[in-house]
Amino acid sequence: MKKTLIFLLSFLCLAACHKTTAPEGNFTNVIHPEWAQKAVIYQINVRQFSPEGTFAAVEPQLDRLAELGVDILWLMPIHPIGVEGRKGTLGSYYAVQDYCAVNPEFGTMEDFDHFLAAAHEKGFKVILDWVANHTGRDHAWTRDHKDWYHLDSLGNLATQYDWTDIAHLDYVNHPEVYAAMEQQMQFWIDRGVDGFRCDVASEVPTDFWEKAFADFRAQHPDNLFFLAEAETPDLQKNAFDAYYAWQQMHLWYDMAAGKKNAEDLADFYVNYAEKTGMPAGTLAMNFVSNHDQNSWSGTNLEMFGPSLKQFTVLTFMLPGIPMLYNGDEICLPKRLEFFEKDPIDWKAGDPMEMTRLYTELIKLRDQHACLWAYPWGGTMAVLPTDHPKQVFAFEREVEGDMCLAMFNFSDEVVTYKVENHLVTTDSEFTLPAHGYHIIFSVGDCFGDCDESEFEENED
Repeated sequence: MKKTLIFLLSFLCLAACHKTTAPEGNFTNVIHPEWAQKAVIYQINVRQFSPEGTFAAVEPQLDRLAELGVDILWLMPIHPIGVEGRKGTLGSYYAVQDYCAVNPEFGTMEDFDHFLAAAHEKGFKVILDWVANHTGRDHAWTRDHKDWYHLDSLGNLATQYDWTDIAHLDYVNHPEVYAAMEQQMQFWIDRGVDGFRCDVASEVPTDFWEKAFADFRAQHPDNLFFLAEAETPDLQKNAFDAYYAWQQMHLWYDMAAGKKNAEDLADFYVNYAEKTGMPAGTLAMNFVSNHDQNSWSGTNLEMFGPSLKQFTVLTFMLPGIPMLYNGDEICLPKRLEFFEKDPIDWKAGDPMEMTRLYTELIKLRDQHACLWAYPWGGTMAVLPTDHPKQVFAFEREVEGDMCLAMFNFSDEVVTYKVENHLVTTDSEFTLPAHGYHIIFSVGDCFGDCDESEFEENED
């Protein structure tokens, strides 16, 4: 059956639909940089990115990443790694021995500066992974300022969780840590980095982030980006641009495992702001994987199975900012070792054709303003269907550009109806198992759809 697209600018009928809005008056005060509106983040594990594991070896792949279409390069911690209590042979990147130096495993400071300049020349933004919650156990501060740390009853450096290779900083009882840590971050701002991804951000006092970021933004108005490895509303009010969508990720895992369904997903988005208190206008970082998930939980295929492409597409359709972990674009077939050298084999092939999918999704995001991040993109209106446990549907719209996104989260073909949408006059659709169908108001279609739907109706 042919369908005629309609181009309506009014969204009045969506008032009857569920909307994902934050509690009244709860808005972020953070002004996001203009370059974040269409941005896609790409996480680089320098150690595993190449056989050499160096900054210099990443540079030749910048052209490939530019062709892929990503915008923000997030480097996992690049600092020297502590020796005391080191895990494995090479240790954890998150046990920082010196904040103002680079890991000799990766090269020299000159090598880093060359990489940063090359990335900027090609149009990338570069953010660094920052570990403000703790240092390595042989950081100079553990000798010169031992009182800055949490100590056990015997006066020794305390161990946080099972992180036996780190020492936990005590901001609460030693506010001098605030100035010292900000000074270390300033070193990299002065070198030209474009922001930070902040490790276990909720473990550090909110007022530290607010003070430091206010100072940095005063120097570079509207030009820095800060990502919290946390899903904490207070951090998003005056400090961070974006947060980890952890709850969403775990729900997706449960859906892929058959423990949750599309109705649970719809309820999650409809009630998220009210349940969490997350301020409107902040950015969710949407992802199917990251360094922790790959190493400790499983590969993307292990976690998502036949629904991998479906959740990958959803990552780009939702409000927020998408992120890829290096190797996602070739469906990385292994869990990368965390404390050892274990390089990605970029010639291993791409059995799921994920490179093509990511390239298409990024182009789609560039072309359609409704998919952009806040405040430039469209809000999301969750739409009811007559197969709520199987099909999840929503619309996004901004300034006349709108899309209808539909996902069949079941393992069988489903014919279903969606009411109250504006993109097309048709209300009945069919999707294959784990299928997705994205329709745009300008006549574009992406996913499991018949191009004949968009031919002019001659009847």
